[in-house]
Amino acid sequence: MMEEIEKLVGKIGDQDLRRRVRELLRDPDIDFEAGRLSFEECPAGAYVHHAYRGGLLEHTVAVARLALSLCDLVVDVYGGDVDRDVVLAGALLHDVMKCYVYIPTGGNRFASSPLGDRIDHLTLLVAEMYRRGFPLDVIHVAASHHGDESPVKPKTLEALIVSIADYADSELSRRVLRAAEFLLKRATGEEVRYSSSREALEVVRAKAREGWEGVRRLGRGET
Repeated sequence: MMEEIEKLVGKIGDQDLRRRVRELLRDPDIDFEAGRLSFEECPAGAYVHHAYRGGLLEHTVAVARLALSLCDLVVDVYGGDVDRDVVLAGALLHDVMKCYVYIPTGGNRFASSPLGDRIDHLTLLVAEMYRRGFPLDVIHVAASHHGDESPVKPKTLEALIVSIADYADSELSRRVLRAAEFLLKRATGEEVRYSSSREALEVVRAKAREGWEGVRRLGRGET
């Protein structure tokens, strides 16, 4: 999926913005003495959504693709005008500082890091983007990507698009993970934390196709 990230970065038309986005994704160093997970290892959350190794990478690709689809909708359906470069830059960077706020605890599980206990990923990102000279409109996307729960609500169409895409993918992952965990617990009595959304989706599909026996089959490790 890192190749997919690079392809998405390449879609940013403004050369200077494309360079800044690529540099921050490749080297998100900050002026704190803190450990950092790689993009490939980092989760997008400790429990709520994409809470597994590589979850941040999946979530970033999904949010960027969703955001681009929403740009198409705004133009083609509503006849609006949207800056796709700002949307794509914000979508690709919106969670990059999560690499500092989680630490592995074993068994593909994660918890808040010492830094993450004190400073959230959104604040870290806004500070670093300002330090690196990103355009204000892109910084605003980062500052408001949690929608109504952000320090500032989305005040531009580009920021609104990214916050909606972020929420949509987060909710999709959260609901699929919780549904799969519930189904397996009810079918087998076992507690489970899934290590990928793909595994969780397979449990949900098995229940739809085969009923409870399909869930029990997966619980036994059968394909």
